[in-house]
Amino acid sequence: MIHHAVRSSGFLLASFAVMLAAHGADKAAPATKALSKDLFNGKSLEGWKVTDFGGEGKVDVRDGAIVMQRGSQMTGITWAGKPPRNNYELTLEGKRIEGSDFFCTTTFPVGDKYCSFVTGGWGGSIIGLSNVDHMDASENSTSTSRNFKNNTWYKFRIRVTNEKIEVWIDKDKVVDQSRQDHEFGLRIECDACRPLGIATYDTVGAVRNIRLTELK
Repeated sequence: MIHHAVRSSGFLLASFAVMLAAHGADKAAPATKALSKDLFNGKSLEGWKVTDFGGEGKVDVRDGAIVMQRGSQMTGITWAGKPPRNNYELTLEGKRIEGSDFFCTTTFPVGDKYCSFVTGGWGGSIIGLSNVDHMDASENSTSTSRNFKNNTWYKFRIRVTNEKIEVWIDKDKVVDQSRQDHEFGLRIECDACRPLGIATYDTVGAVRNIRLTELK
């Protein structure tokens, strides 16, 4: 009887240890994995089209970047794929080469609507979302100013979740906009950028390392 009890206790302890190890493994493992893809291959405009603004400048690829030349007003690129509507991040690097206005204003989906993050508009320094509650980036609560140096790369990260829109420039969070009870839209100039596009205004700009990550 004693030997049987010892064997039973040993079996229970071993089973308990296996259960604990399995629980620890489940706890440590991520519930889901994010799905990421590069939208620009660094060599060509494959997957992109030049945005038809009318009067747009030339777009080409140089040194691993898409360069958008100065147009009569706007020059840009529009992705030919189908982006997610919610719960995703879009990251890219952009720089202003010549000029004094926005150089990689980015248009993206927000649910069944669209919005743009303006990068140095209204003379070169205004950033923010256009539009929030029918007000553009020079008027709404996301509006602020930032000094952009020409020929300097900046990293932009745009995150759209069910709750909010967040934007970072390099390591600085510059937008933290709740979606609840707010309406989002576009300035008419950016309509051609839908569903996902990047544009300059009277400026030569460049972008690279464009990546889309779905947040599961």
